[in-house]
Amino acid sequence: MVVLLTIIVYFVALLVVSRLASGRGCNDDFFRAGRRSPWPMVAVGMVGASISGVTVVSVPGMVQTSQMTYLAVCLGFVVGYVVVAMVLLPLYYRLGLTSIYAYLGVRLGRSAHATGAWFFLLSKLTGAALKFYVVCMIVQQLALEDLGVPFEATVAMMVGLIWVYSHRGGIATLVRTDVMQTVCLVVALVLIAGSVASSLGLSVGEAAKAVSGSSLSRMVDLSGWQSPHYFWKQLLSGVFIVVVMTGLDQDMMQKNLTCRSLRDAQKDMCCYGLAFVPVNLLLLGLGVLLTMHPALAHVSGDALLTEYVGLSATPVVVVFTVGIVAASFSSADSALASLTTCYCLDIRRQEANERLRRRVHAVLCLLFVVVIVVIRQVNSRSLIDAVYTLVGYTYGPLLGLFAFALATRRVPRGRWVPWVCVASPLLCCAIDVAATQWTNYRFGYELLMLNGAITFLGLWLSSQDTRWAEGQTAS
Repeated sequence: MVVLLTIIVYFVALLVVSRLASGRGCNDDFFRAGRRSPWPMVAVGMVGASISGVTVVSVPGMVQTSQMTYLAVCLGFVVGYVVVAMVLLPLYYRLGLTSIYAYLGVRLGRSAHATGAWFFLLSKLTGAALKFYVVCMIVQQLALEDLGVPFEATVAMMVGLIWVYSHRGGIATLVRTDVMQTVCLVVALVLIAGSVASSLGLSVGEAAKAVSGSSLSRMVDLSGWQSPHYFWKQLLSGVFIVVVMTGLDQDMMQKNLTCRSLRDAQKDMCCYGLAFVPVNLLLLGLGVLLTMHPALAHVSGDALLTEYVGLSATPVVVVFTVGIVAASFSSADSALASLTTCYCLDIRRQEANERLRRRVHAVLCLLFVVVIVVIRQVNSRSLIDAVYTLVGYTYGPLLGLFAFALATRRVPRGRWVPWVCVASPLLCCAIDVAATQWTNYRFGYELLMLNGAITFLGLWLSSQDTRWAEGQTAS
């Protein structure tokens, strides 16, 4: 009952903020927030939008298997955000884009535009649903299962809450509400870390020393390229993860494109990119402290944090609920708004149709519920892992498409673009399986780079040089 009351109070506060920030409720506000968002507000909100409830639960448990080597990926994130700010943002602002996939249409043609948009729709809908599924499961177990509430009703309630505060103002609303949710998330993490330290009888300074002195605090792995946690491989992978999963992702870019100017957008991106290092360091440090807790000696992985909350007093449960709901709402509402934008602008190409936008947003919310319920019904861990892998693979073709458009003057033959983008992840998967079976090498995050390279090569082989074509026409 405490968890349910916490969610209700949190939602009421969120609804008040959203009502104050919803503006006129027109398409310009929903898609672009009138291009008048203050950059500090966007920067703070993007931290919460980028850190999902899955991140909050999973990152602390990572220390048991990979120590704190994930921090190398976070350092790569910082470099990646600078690349996006200096290379991609100027391009998007120069073209006045609302959907970033319109660039593919300008540069490579309608087929590439539609292919990029559909890959984003598939990847974001599936990935966001999987992340929200984990959070719905936590809420179900902590609060609603004992009340006899079906899981389907829990999912519908959670998604319905998102629809209530986001369907009118869209991005204009989310820029403001995400600030509140980021603050709630960070404060919750700090309070939980303090609670764990207190339960271990440690002061703040003693807890910091205990974390730094632990064998799990190793941040740099220089054992060789074959290790999935090798520092330089992790660092390079972090750069590409941000370039692809932020710079080429409508969800992550849409709020950045609402700033008043390119310079504001660049300041916003660089600032929240830097913020990821301390936030993830806090999560990893929390994981080290949790492994020291005697009551959690036999707990591992994602269950580490949730098990601690289950053993804790009511204040910790309330704080955890606020943090996990803030993280999940912030990432899910942003995903649904970007999916609506992508479908209306890239697939249907009807930017001014407000009725279509409202209908699409409602349908996507319903589809979101259906996907989560299906995942629950299948209840197969292997299937969930497979879907997460699929989501990761779908970003490779986006990387290849944008790299090809930026680095060459060639134009692919339109009918070949979808085939190349579908074949690339399949070939990449085959290479991954073969490498695992026949060699000692195990692919990590660098699989994304291979996927993008295969897409790039396929587009090259199915294209022609526009300079050559122009010369032939002139002659």
